[in-house]
Amino acid sequence: MWLTWRAATEHALYGENGFYLRERPSGHFRTSVSASTAFAGAVLRLLTEVDAKLGHPGTLDLVDIGAGEGELVTQVLAAAEPELRDRLCVTAVDLSPRPHALPERVHWSPRLPAGISGLAVANEWLDNVPVDVVEQTPDGPRLVMVNVRTGEERVDGPPCPDDLAWLERWWPLPRVGARAEIGRPRDEAWASVVTRLTRGQAIAVDYAHPVDNRPPCGTLTGYRDGALVTPVPDGSCDITAHVALDACAEAGRRAGAISTTLSTQREALRALGVTGARPPLELARTDPSGYLRALARASEEAELISPRGLGGFGWLSQWR
Repeated sequence: MWLTWRAATEHALYGENGFYLRERPSGHFRTSVSASTAFAGAVLRLLTEVDAKLGHPGTLDLVDIGAGEGELVTQVLAAAEPELRDRLCVTAVDLSPRPHALPERVHWSPRLPAGISGLAVANEWLDNVPVDVVEQTPDGPRLVMVNVRTGEERVDGPPCPDDLAWLERWWPLPRVGARAEIGRPRDEAWASVVTRLTRGQAIAVDYAHPVDNRPPCGTLTGYRDGALVTPVPDGSCDITAHVALDACAEAGRRAGAISTTLSTQREALRALGVTGARPPLELARTDPSGYLRALARASEEAELISPRGLGGFGWLSQWR
């Protein structure tokens, strides 16, 4: 059966017995949350900043979008001071079944809350919002169709006018054979998060690229068992594509965001105290076990902020 990449990916990931309804992410790829609890520590520092800016309300929302196995909210709750923890209303948003080990106080939901007053975090969520793929032909951009059983591709008709307008603004195709992923569904998904912010901050963290440096052949790929694989939309692998976070930022502004920051994970985490600094050698003499723990922590932090790895992720922060 031949479908557009968006329709095929939607069914492969989220349809009946889809990849994300059947599999846990940790079995297939490594995220910042699974790499180190330092990531959750940074989110907790961000949450305390939001709490202060909102005047320490009686109830403060923490929403983890694309929560996977619920690791982030579990780690944040474990590390939070009792006074803050008691005021937190924690929601984990994911289509997969609720993990057995998740703390009882975490609300597990397939849908975003109607309103969010606090902090919403979407860590590696937007890259799994399905998108269409187009290829530039002598007659203009054409949708790429995919055989859902084999991954074979062919070009079909032109995208709809709204998608053509998105391409012209956010991913112009310079030559015949160039490819793009139409990010308009991600813009709409992100706008739906910002719209729900009554007061607070929303953060999107993902593989990203800017409008002046889009990959000429696109970024669509697959992951299975920790390895890159050819993306075949048969439900056997994760299918992902990098995110045009600058386009998402504009959608967030249209949805009511009053301030926007686009940076890298390296920049954002360093500002939150994740530096990867090695402990002083003197500690090895006075407290050898403490030195080893601090050294392991520094190594984990270094992975989170490495510009060639997780530190190269894009961070989009918007307030409303």
